[in-house]
Amino acid sequence: MARWCYRHRLVVLVLWVGALFGLGAAGTSVGTDYSNVFSLPDTDSKQAYDLMTKAFPRSSGDTDTVVWRSSGDVGPVTDTAVRSRIEPVLKEIAGMRGVGEVVGPYDAKNAAQISRDGRTAFAQITFTDQANEVPKDLVRKVVDTAHGAERDGLQVELGGQAITRIQEPPTGVSEVVGIAAAAVVLFLAFGSLFAMLLPIVVAITGVGSGMMATMLLSHVTNVPEVAPLLGSLIGLGVGIDYALFIVTRHRRGIQRGLEPEESAVRALNTSGRAVLFAGGTVCIALAGMLVMNLRFLDGVVIATSLTVVLSVLAAVTLLPALLGLLGPRVLSRKQRRKLAGAGPDPAEASGPAARWSAYVQERPRSIAAMALVVMAVLALPVLSLRLGATDQGNNQESTTTRQAYDLLAEGFGPGFNGPLQVVVPGGADTTELVRTIRATDDVAQAAAAPPAGGITVIQVVPKTSPQSVGTDRLIDRLRDDVIPEAGVEAHVGGVTAVFKDFASVTGDRLPYFVGAIIGLGFLLLLIAFRSLVVPLTAALMNLIAAAASFGVLVAVFQWGWGTEFLGIGKEGPITAFLPVIMLSLLFGLSMDYQVFLVSRMHEEWVHTGDNARAVRVGLAETSRVINCAALIMICVFSAFVLSGDMEGAMAGIGLAAAVALDAFILRTALVPAAMHLLGRSNWWLPGWLEGRLPHLAVEPAASPTGPNESTGPDESTGPNESTGPDGSTGPDKNTGFDKNTEHIKAAEPETSGTGGATVIHGFLRTADGDPLAGASVTLVSRGGRQLDRVTSIADGSYIVSVPAPGAYILAVTARGLASRAHHVTVGGGPLVYDVELTDDGAGLVK
Repeated sequence: MARWCYRHRLVVLVLWVGALFGLGAAGTSVGTDYSNVFSLPDTDSKQAYDLMTKAFPRSSGDTDTVVWRSSGDVGPVTDTAVRSRIEPVLKEIAGMRGVGEVVGPYDAKNAAQISRDGRTAFAQITFTDQANEVPKDLVRKVVDTAHGAERDGLQVELGGQAITRIQEPPTGVSEVVGIAAAAVVLFLAFGSLFAMLLPIVVAITGVGSGMMATMLLSHVTNVPEVAPLLGSLIGLGVGIDYALFIVTRHRRGIQRGLEPEESAVRALNTSGRAVLFAGGTVCIALAGMLVMNLRFLDGVVIATSLTVVLSVLAAVTLLPALLGLLGPRVLSRKQRRKLAGAGPDPAEASGPAARWSAYVQERPRSIAAMALVVMAVLALPVLSLRLGATDQGNNQESTTTRQAYDLLAEGFGPGFNGPLQVVVPGGADTTELVRTIRATDDVAQAAAAPPAGGITVIQVVPKTSPQSVGTDRLIDRLRDDVIPEAGVEAHVGGVTAVFKDFASVTGDRLPYFVGAIIGLGFLLLLIAFRSLVVPLTAALMNLIAAAASFGVLVAVFQWGWGTEFLGIGKEGPITAFLPVIMLSLLFGLSMDYQVFLVSRMHEEWVHTGDNARAVRVGLAETSRVINCAALIMICVFSAFVLSGDMEGAMAGIGLAAAVALDAFILRTALVPAAMHLLGRSNWWLPGWLEGRLPHLAVEPAASPTGPNESTGPDESTGPNESTGPDGSTGPDKNTGFDKNTEHIKAAEPETSGTGGATVIHGFLRTADGDPLAGASVTLVSRGGRQLDRVTSIADGSYIVSVPAPGAYILAVTARGLASRAHHVTVGGGPLVYDVELTDDGAGLVK
């Protein structure tokens, strides 16, 4: 597929552009229909909500509030001087098109809208549409008109969902800032403008198509308003990262002498496979949210998973097409000049990454200990994690919604912004219940509204704020003690009660969710890397990363360490649904880095059987690109602080911290240090389990057997070797090599202290002495079982894995040259073979 996309690049580009513009046109024409469904079945607040909607059908529009307070020399809000400024403003707002009704405090029946001290009052504005459909121009006109009544000693503020919309930054600000920061990182990493643009174009294409598709899906299923924000957040992160991994592999291939087309194909066949696998793990982790059985999260799963799928699709189809357009220009001019003048780069990694990898190998215990201490300290705040809901009291102090919230709390009590509704069905007498509720601790006010449809609603104003622990305890006290003692059927509802129930249900189901996504991740890594220890290590690291990132989240948003500095408002509880979303994204992203890191280690392990070398080489060759990818994600996630949405800011800061800790501490320090300490145990898999697992290779051309397997070639014919009808042994017919093999003397082995798995390595050259790339080198047992097969790289070098000392068949095949196989004997250490290929066959040089 990669080769087809590379060669038919114009067709691929036209298809993607057509799909993007088609989805955009459809999404723009039908608009959005996002909905927030927080209520849960089988909860007390849901029963109260159902009864209230039956007895008191809500108006179709959104209700917001105008609050004013007099101070200083200005008299109470009932004075003529204040009324003469406020009443004309309320009348003007009521006459605006799009405003359904304005209920002020100066009517005798609405006297409760004036505080006891007479200094604060409020009016309720009901729009004809829901908040997300009210035109912003109308909202701005209402706000400007209300603020026009202000004077010295008279403060006027507005609160409500519609008012909040005009405080939000322009749509796309966070995305643009994140992309700009990612562009800087990519340019510094690549040194090429074209290479820098590739991941960004791919990510924008994936996210753009995902957002348009989500807009369309909002008309057929419940998609919450926060879902597109989270979809763009995760889509930008993984889209840029996935393209980065592939482009980095492609550039490395060109720098090592491959033609651009062949390099692109190999990059997609290696890093592209890992991208598909990583994208699948992210979607599986996101789908784990369905275990929670919360309707609100279903739309989040749809939006984020769809965006990830389209980002992966863009990376494996659009990206090779763009690579075909650029050709060698994916390298900078300086790199192209160096390639032309000095030739291909060596295959071995060098530089700071290689030095760090060697350092980790030398001091695994101390590095692992320091990493664990850092993560443990950062995880400590998670012990005080409290789930709840954010409201306008968490907005920045400069916003009118926050000031309106504070004025109401000051004038009518902290609980006025989150009243409770005790709903009594059946027309029961509520006199005694109201009296008991008023006498309950932490209750400021309680009053019953006139019955409607046989249902009575008692409005209860707590003494504490909606987000306080005291309000949660009051709800429990009403449900567990006050209402049962009154002997009537009643249900406690209201927004505050709904969010409390949502947090309780989320907390109860969270362990099942964590178990599900950890279990699925474990199975995927078990199948991919044929090891029990690698997935166990990954699961443990994911839990450590989650604990530390939530510790940071609690310190910032719940304890308030830096909230005002970051411009994200007042501290409060962590939004109830955020842990589920964050854990899904975090486990998916952590699995990405684990796959990219361990797949390279596994590839080296399969070829050498040397755990220390596998971990060292894997870390040296992947740490730089993992850290670069992490830095990009940190920029993208951190930029969502500018989204104007508290949940978006929480997710952005939490995920940025998680990615930073995961990439810079876990994947580049703790994981490799632990793997050095575990040694060959990293790749252990019981023989009985090996035969029952399906084969799923993350890296291409994986060996049918590897050093981690319990069986190996034997001097005699075994059950794994092929035998002829006459009982003789010989090369398997599937190997394709001539049975007329020729004995050659084994080269002198290098000194080695191991008698287990080893390697044969060397260089392939033509008769003229030129390196031969792309030749096939296969190691076969004497019974004909293929043990390892590799392709020589640009400088002609190759390395095949030998499971144990013994006699084998080494076969070399190249296009246009005769193929022959030779018997070789391998001792207890690595064996060096330099082979010269001619049109007469393979001749041993050394």
